[in-house]
Amino acid sequence: QVQLVESGGGLVQAGGSLRLSCAASGRPFSTYTIGWFRQAPGKEREFVAATTWCGSTTYVADSVEGRFNISRDNAKNTAYLQMNSLKPEDTAVYYCAASPGVAGPSIMEYAYWGQGTQVTVSS
Repeated sequence: QVQLVESGGGLVQAGGSLRLSCAASGRPFSTYTIGWFRQAPGKEREFVAATTWCGSTTYVADSVEGRFNISRDNAKNTAYLQMNSLKPEDTAVYYCAASPGVAGPSIMEYAYWGQGTQVTVSS
């Protein structure tokens, strides 16, 4: 089992940047795919990005491609979501999730979830 804690959210102006962190504990971090999802009020949870256990394969949603980057530091048991050129439509609660194996953009593939961190982008 893995416990996940997100941090780094906050208020930022449009065009600015934020880096979210996902700290993991409980099991070997490198064996899990880490995914980032987001959910805005009144909308369903949306896939943002994912990185496999070795970090060599990444998946990024079309809506954030070219602006967001996912990475991981297995030595620190931490994954990151670097968000650049933020837009008001990026405003959402961002969730970190883990899957015990290779996973992609499907919510159903992830067994463990953090509690989320709020990202608000002002115009």
